[in-house]
Amino acid sequence: VQVAKVLWWYYFSKVIEFMDTIFFVLRKKSSQITFLHVYHHATMFNIWWCVLNWIPCGQSFFGPTLNSFIHVLMYSYYGLSVIPSMRKYLWWKKYLTQAQLIQFLLTIVHTLSAAVKPCGFPFGCLMFQSSYMATLVILFINFYIKTYWKAPSRTAIKETPVTTEIKNGFHKDYFAAVNGFLNNKKAQ
Repeated sequence: VQVAKVLWWYYFSKVIEFMDTIFFVLRKKSSQITFLHVYHHATMFNIWWCVLNWIPCGQSFFGPTLNSFIHVLMYSYYGLSVIPSMRKYLWWKKYLTQAQLIQFLLTIVHTLSAAVKPCGFPFGCLMFQSSYMATLVILFINFYIKTYWKAPSRTAIKETPVTTEIKNGFHKDYFAAVNGFLNNKKAQ
């Protein structure tokens, strides 16, 4: 019963987190309303309704514990990003995404361990959770690649000054642009 009460608060937090979407709409930030965002928030709300109604037990506790920790870090980041003087100290956003990916992978391992050594949790639910977590891994890896492994834009490469210094067939400034930096400034 105590686990079910804690999981209820976790479920309630999913309602609050879905408010992100409402704030994005109100602020006319539709670029932040991605498939990943809608999929994650809409499915989490529905999945946890099912968990609370049919399987609120210890096996359901591990993932939410990790997720809650990650969300504390994530919303701390977002809260700090609202303060203009703090923005220069917020270099760790990509590490939050990495932490989310680790969270999903740990949850998959934990879930599959219950499939290998049964604990009474329904096998179908274990497979559903593992599959769902796998979809999140795929979507978050896609997000990570698009966000943090960007190739330099064509304009950044065109703006690279032309000099005669070439190493290994590439101009030295090409590598600076590829790594996201151009003339010691972050490429936009």
